Amino acid sequence: MLSIKKKRLALGATLCVALAGVGWFTAQALSSPIERVTIATKPILGNGVDTPKAMAWVPGGPFQMGSDSALANLNERPAHQVRVRGFWMDITDVTNDQFAEFVKQTGYVTTAQRKPDWETIRVQLPAGTPKPPDSVLVPGAMVFTGTAAPVQLDQYWRWWHFVPGADWLHPQGPGSSIEGKGDHPVVQVSYEDAQAYAKWADKRLPTEAEWEFAARGGLEQADYAWGNVLAPDRQKHANYWDVNQGTFPALQPDSQVRAPGTQPVKTYPDNAYGLYDMTGNAWQWVADWYRTDYFAQQAAKSTPINDPIGPADTYDPSDPGVPANAPRRVIRGGSFLCNEDFCTSYRPSARRGADPYSPMSHLGFRLVKDATPAVARAGG
Repeated sequence: MLSIKKKRLALGATLCVALAGVGWFTAQALSSPIERVTIATKPILGNGVDTPKAMAWVPGGPFQMGSDSALANLNERPAHQVRVRGFWMDITDVTNDQFAEFVKQTGYVTTAQRKPDWETIRVQLPAGTPKPPDSVLVPGAMVFTGTAAPVQLDQYWRWWHFVPGADWLHPQGPGSSIEGKGDHPVVQVSYEDAQAYAKWADKRLPTEAEWEFAARGGLEQADYAWGNVLAPDRQKHANYWDVNQGTFPALQPDSQVRAPGTQPVKTYPDNAYGLYDMTGNAWQWVADWYRTDYFAQQAAKSTPINDPIGPADTYDPSDPGVPANAPRRVIRGGSFLCNEDFCTSYRPSARRGADPYSPMSHLGFRLVKDATPAVARAGG
């Protein structure tokens, strides 16, 4: 019998399924130089007094959203002109320590720590799927477990498994811990969890357009958040699956190479706005509903696109086992699992849709805050 838990949560594993041929996944320089949006000479960081602490000012302006690069998947195309207003953004993903303080003050219980709600599961499954017994519906979340040897890359259920007891405190399930990882991005949080934290922090999730503008750091249409070369001078600029770890998704349990997983925030350099880890490390929830064809819809408009808030509904026909209109929210940035062989979602234009009630071991978030008029004038 189909494992409803596994089916329902494994849907999120398609996040890294590339829509383009593997042959595209090569870091190459563009034929034209990178254009840079006009930005401040140095990041403007909040001071915690009259500007928000641990946040960076993102000045806003026009930019080309999406990509026509050879690396771009169909859902990233075409590039189209968008304008966003200035805003403040967390300089890092929300960390385990920050989320722990939220839980301490509010007593909040995350999605993964509760018994799953059948109604939120049912809409992700083929029509007529019977409800499983209550004994099957237990708290837990999806965990990347890897494989013992290379496998076909269209068989994501072989490296993703529902693990009872997995949650933000135990990202890989019972026996795992975040001890000593207070500065890592919190993961195993659902869209609902991110919204709850945002309300407590008096912030909000960024729109997809705001997120991409911020991630680009002023580099117009660059393939990566740092330029057009994946590893300049053979140096990594983000946490993604290293080829030295072996062929994705096979793990090397006897290897001396570090097992794939999150790293402390600020491990790699910040961008021109002072933002760290906008790509790689952990996927990030954003506010918008997800449609695979949304960028094509936007590009067809004849009127200026200012501060878009996303489509009104979901459309994603990429998984034949899931209704095309099953709820999906956009996630951005890629994670430690993305790699050149399977997906290259550690790019500022890469986008996927995820079940808003499905926490995963490579998915977190960061928040933004609207500027007051005075700050907006001062910041540009």
